[in-house]
This record gives sequence, structure tokens and C-alpha cells, in this order.
Amino acid sequence: MQSKRKQVRAFYSAARLLAGLAVVTAAAVMAAGGQKPPALPDLGPNVLVFDPAMPQAAMQAQIDKIYAVEQHSEFGPARYALLFLPGEYHVDVPVGFYTQVLGLGATPDAVHITGKVHADASARNNNATTTFWRAAEGFSVTPAGGTMQWAVSQAVPFRRMHVRGNMVLHQQHGWASGGWMADTLVDGNVDSGTQQQWISRNSEWGSWTGSNWNMVFVGVPHPPAGDWPKPPYTKVDQTPTVREKPFLQVDAKGRWSVRVPALAANSAGITWRGGSTPGRSIALSRFYIARPDRDTAASINAQLARGRNLLLTPGIYDLTEPIRVTRANTVVMGLGFATLRPVSGAAAMTTADADGIEIAALLFDAGVERSPVLLEVGPEGSKASHAKNPIVLHDVFFRVGGAGVGRAQVNLRINSSGTIVDHTWIWRADHGSGVGWTSNTSDNGLVVNGDRVTIYGLFVEHHQQFQVLWNGNAGRTYFYQSEIPYDPPDQPSYTSAPGTNGWASYKVADTVTSHEAWGLGIYSVFRHPNVVLSRAIEVPRKPGIRFHHMMTIALDDKGEISNVIDDKGGPTSITPRTTPRVAEFP
Repeated sequence: MQSKRKQVRAFYSAARLLAGLAVVTAAAVMAAGGQKPPALPDLGPNVLVFDPAMPQAAMQAQIDKIYAVEQHSEFGPARYALLFLPGEYHVDVPVGFYTQVLGLGATPDAVHITGKVHADASARNNNATTTFWRAAEGFSVTPAGGTMQWAVSQAVPFRRMHVRGNMVLHQQHGWASGGWMADTLVDGNVDSGTQQQWISRNSEWGSWTGSNWNMVFVGVPHPPAGDWPKPPYTKVDQTPTVREKPFLQVDAKGRWSVRVPALAANSAGITWRGGSTPGRSIALSRFYIARPDRDTAASINAQLARGRNLLLTPGIYDLTEPIRVTRANTVVMGLGFATLRPVSGAAAMTTADADGIEIAALLFDAGVERSPVLLEVGPEGSKASHAKNPIVLHDVFFRVGGAGVGRAQVNLRINSSGTIVDHTWIWRADHGSGVGWTSNTSDNGLVVNGDRVTIYGLFVEHHQQFQVLWNGNAGRTYFYQSEIPYDPPDQPSYTSAPGTNGWASYKVADTVTSHEAWGLGIYSVFRHPNVVLSRAIEVPRKPGIRFHHMMTIALDDKGEISNVIDDKGGPTSITPRTTPRVAEFP
């Protein structure tokens, strides 16, 4: 109780500090003899905008206040974004829960931080397996001591970064459980160490060391030497199609805009080596800036219907109806892990089957009333192609339970063909509040009905039926990480068909004729005895269906996964430790 009171006091102290931030920043500029800066956009009380002219001590105090709130607040309500205007900074930036650190330059090198920017293990014994929901994007770092520590697990974007030194993805070799890197340059070595799994897309480094279960490199010009399974490196030379995540930027005249990167085909390496990332810019004035303390789904939908794009500032948005994205080329972005929570059993967001919609940096949190779906991309029966201008989802995260009871039938359903998903974690909570087989209920993490859907960095865990159900043709997945549910109470509660134990983690429907996936790891942590899973991956035997580099592992001493894919691979076991692997299927 005492620690909770301290956390509440820290929260309100930080809130009071932030309320005066714009005044402090302007005063610092004037004191330094500069011109009055352009007016800052009203991004709400939980967005800090740092200027190089601010006194270093003042900036550090604000950063530390936020970290005091968020260091251990795994399921807390506070959300923050720390934004750095172009220039040089000498500060230490610990990145806690629900904290997004952003550089506002056209390139990462426009914002340079000398000092420690770090994510630390959130559990004891250097254990980072619950270091979730934080981000570093769009700036360069010269790390103190030469090495940047980024000990993280799921739902932690690391994008458009330049590390002027080395980087470690663990904390003193304590466990860490998965992560994401894209459009990033590390001058020195990246050491993955005890990371269980990782995906790097369109990134570059001096060298890479470390491996564990499944490490995937897509569009990486200089991946580490060696091939799966020893070391477990899955390498795809080029990224077939992707659009980088939209980002905020401020030019030399203080004008704010959102950069929407161009669609790239068969790419490798970073987008900004020759300067700014190719694409188009949208003035921030063309966005409706939403605030959780004043906006509802109705007020947001009214602005979208007027043709505005949408920027959701940090906080939790309780929604009595879905946010409806109906116009082609609409950009919807969150700051500071803006969280959408349906409270009346509806979806949190739906989109039209329209070209070029971008949805980025949002956390969808299921409410107590069961939602049929949390995010639906395109209505049922969508038919449009979108080949030249696809719908793209970046850093969209889903949670059922953990912060309280939550219920959903499907978390993410994709009906629109050609959709690209660029990093997602779809999580039915295994710990926290409101957690139990009959409490936080969720059938499926992901259901894909559209054709030609491509996903990079697919993390889906603990749902009660198929984690992934893929009904569309010509789908592609680059990296898949999944823990099946911990908590089936017995085998009858966890049986998908007569003679089949459990529900496969990754299911390709029998009607599908073409599908391909690379780098899959599926893990069991059964908490009750005599519960097993017949197969981790279940697919029809057809020439157009191909899987590359798959493995399973039992992380606890109960139950087993009997096969990796269909009837291939054999069972997991603890004694002796058996980790089945299948290189190619069929």
C-alpha cells in the first residue's frame, strides 16, 4: 500500500511538472538570447517537448520524474511521450513502461543524445521477459561507456535509430524474450546474448553476436555468418514490400508535419542513408489531435468524417462505439502508447476497404464486455486489391486482461487484401489482474481473411483457440513467436477436434492453396498436468504452402507439444531437454 501511495504521488507530481513545460521551454530559449520559438501544438499534458536550449538539469529532472512513475508500472494508467526537437542533448533517458521517446528530425542524426538511453530489466535477476510497451524512435545516441543497453521483450519498437557505438539486447545476460529493430544503424556490435528470439528488418550494423532460439533478419545487408539451425539464423536478403512507419518531424522554421514514407519493393538496409526518408509530408494542421480527457469515439469520428487525419495523444480512451476510418490515405497515429479500450462490447476500431490507410502506434485493450473484434481491417467480404497502395499497420499491440478483466473473440481481423502488418504483439495476459481461463477470454489473436497479406514480426500468445487462423491465399509471415496458453485446466477444455489435442498455434485453413512463412518459434508453459498440444503448426499439404525454419520448446515440466508441423518434428520434453526443429516443410 505504501509503495502504491508513493507511485500515485509521483504520478501527480509529474503531471504538475508537465503542465508548465511549454512555459519552461520558451523561457529557456529567451534566457539564452534566442528568438521566441513557434507555438507548440497542443499535445496535451503527457507529452514533453524538449528543446536544446533548455537547461540540462531541468530536462533531466523531468525525465527522471516520468521514469519514477513508469519504471515498475506494468499495468498502470499513465502514458507519456518524450519528444526531442532537432539539436544536441546531454541527458540520460531511462525508458519505462508506456513511454515513447521520439526524435523530431527528418533524419535520426538531426537529434543527437549523448548519455545513457536504456531499457532495463523490469523483473529480478536481470530478467527482462516482462519489459514491455516502450519505444525509442528517430534519433541518434552516443552511449555513455560506448554500449547502449536495450533489454526488452515484446511490444518494444526500436525504429529509425542510429547508435554511435555498440548495443546489447539483454541486461547482464538475464533472460529477454523477443524484440524488434527496423530502419536502424548501429555503428558497432549488436549482442543479442540471452534474447530468446528477435527480428531485425532493414537494419545495418558493424557486427552481430549471439543467438538462441529463432533470430530472423529480413532486408539486412550484412547479417551474421552461419545458417539455421546452428546458429538459428533465418536470413531473407530483401524485404519484398514495406512502407516504414509514419513519424513526426519539425523543420528549421518550427513547422510540424507527419512524414509518410513511400512504399518500397525488394529493399535492404536503412531508408535515410542518403538523407531524409523518401515519402510525403502532411502538415500537422491536417490532423485532429485527440485527447483522452475530452474526446469520445463520436467526437473523433466526426473529425475523421470531415477528412482529418488523427493523432491520439497519450492516455486511455474508453470507447462506446468503434473509431471508424473510412477515407483512403487516412493516417491514424498514437503517441505514448495511446490505448483504445471498448467499454460496451463493440470493436475499438474498424476501417473501410480503402487504399493507403495507415494505423500506427496504438495499444488495443479489451474491455469487460466481450468484443467480437478489437481492430477490423476492411469489412467482411472486402475485395479491393490495394497492390499499389496497401493498408499498413505499424506497432499495433493488443491485450486481453492484465490491467483488469478483458474479453474478445478476435483481437485483429484482416479482411482487406494486400494489407501489410509491420510489427504486432497480440497478447492474452498470463499474469496481472483479471487473468484466468474463464476471466480474460479470447478465442483468436489474429484472423486473416484477405489475400496477399504480409506480416513482419508476428508475436501472438496465450489465446484459447488458434493463435493465428489464416484463411486468405498468398499470405507471408516473416518471424513468428508464440507461447500457447498456460492455463487450460484439462484436456477436454483444450481440444479442437476429435483425436486432436489442443489448438495449433499457427493454422492455415484447409481451403488455402498458397502460403509461406519463415522463422517460427512456438513454446509451451502448461501449468496443469496431462494437457498436451498435438501440433504447433497445422497446414494443408499443397505445393504452394511452404514453411522454413521452425522449432518448438517446452518451458515447463508439464505436457508437451507432440509435433512441430502436422506430423513432423516429434515431441518436446524437459528430461532430457528436447527442442524439435524442422528446417523445411514439406
